[in-house]
Amino acid sequence: MSSSQNVVTVDTLKAFAQAWNDHDLEALMSFVTDDCEFHAVGGPDLLGRTFKGTAQLREGFALAWQTCPDASWSDGDYFVCGDRGVAESTFAGTKSDGSRIEARMVDVFTFRDGKISVKNAFRKDRPAIAAR
Repeated sequence: MSSSQNVVTVDTLKAFAQAWNDHDLEALMSFVTDDCEFHAVGGPDLLGRTFKGTAQLREGFALAWQTCPDASWSDGDYFVCGDRGVAESTFAGTKSDGSRIEARMVDVFTFRDGKISVKNAFRKDRPAIAAR
């Protein structure tokens, strides 16, 4: 039987989302296993682009803020069922050319030992909103 310290809850996912909104890389890393896999929304492979392990996750997570320095995730809905969970939110951010992304997205999670071991991100393929 798992202790409550080894169980991911909706509150865990809310705190993880807050770390994204705070652009707090150290806080994000505290939620994931050392061998965590992050499958980004875009990339050359079936799962987008995969970042695996601490060093690559740091790179992959920071890329969101490099691409859209004002990146935010709002209107979150979350659920956890055993060792799986989902976060649904609205991603918004402005790219360097001034165009804006605003689209609903989901993260599908797998948990192990009270941490996130897989974060698989999906986002609606909505065209960027032109710069004003």
